[in-house]
Amino acid sequence: MYRFLLSRQWVILTLVALLLIPTMIRLGIWQMHRYEQRTARNELVSEALAAEPVPVTRLTAPGHEVGAGERYRRVTARGHFDTDGEVVVRRRTNADEQVGYHVLTPFVLADGKVLLVNRGWIPGDGLGRQAFPPVPAPPRGEITVTGRLMPDETTEASGIKDLKGLPDRQVMLIDSEEQARRLGAPVLGGYVVQTAPEPKGGTPQLIGEPGRENAALNYAYAVQWWLFAAGVPVGWFVLVRREARERAEAAAKRGTGEPEEAEGETDDTDNTDDADDAEGAERASV
Repeated sequence: MYRFLLSRQWVILTLVALLLIPTMIRLGIWQMHRYEQRTARNELVSEALAAEPVPVTRLTAPGHEVGAGERYRRVTARGHFDTDGEVVVRRRTNADEQVGYHVLTPFVLADGKVLLVNRGWIPGDGLGRQAFPPVPAPPRGEITVTGRLMPDETTEASGIKDLKGLPDRQVMLIDSEEQARRLGAPVLGGYVVQTAPEPKGGTPQLIGEPGRENAALNYAYAVQWWLFAAGVPVGWFVLVRREARERAEAAAKRGTGEPEEAEGETDDTDNTDDADDAEGAERASV
């Protein structure tokens, strides 16, 4: 009854089903890992932003690599801006997806160490690639800056290629070690995204808080893939039963027709015999 499963068509269909099941299970596991990662990141961001700000020197130092537990932590620093060492970071977008620059200004602490401060976004409309954009001046004198601590940027983490041969005072990535070599000064590892004081006139535009990732979507995708994996054998079984039923019905129809054909053949034989008897009688009478 199920010998049709050995046909080429059904062998291929069965192999495809067997390959789909583990593939979908693994995709569901991958989505669950993404859910866990995003959930952990959201918790980290929430805890870091809710914590009281601490002096930046408690969390970083020259040559220090800012870790995941220090990322987004609110920090403060007291010192003054050094606009002579200021650079702009190319190809950055604001909340409206407009392309421009981030303004990166060295902030000199009382002990001579330097903190890189991302003061915010400025537009780049109408500027040539070689031109340095007009940058609003920061507050003068000694001030206290508050912001979120961030690790150095890398191509792997950001997806931004670190192009070489850029115009003077323009960079693609924020790298504290590179800026330390350029400035010839001890630069604290990582950088700070400024949140206070707010700039006069609203420019540069302060960078908003990091968004929360939609972890629930990954959870839903994981469940979806696992439902698909469970549906494959069910669908295969339904197709097999339907094929077997159709073949059985076709065989039953063929079986019903055969006796009719046999009975018809018997009637034809009897008629032939009667004709032969009549013909014999005529010959005898002659």
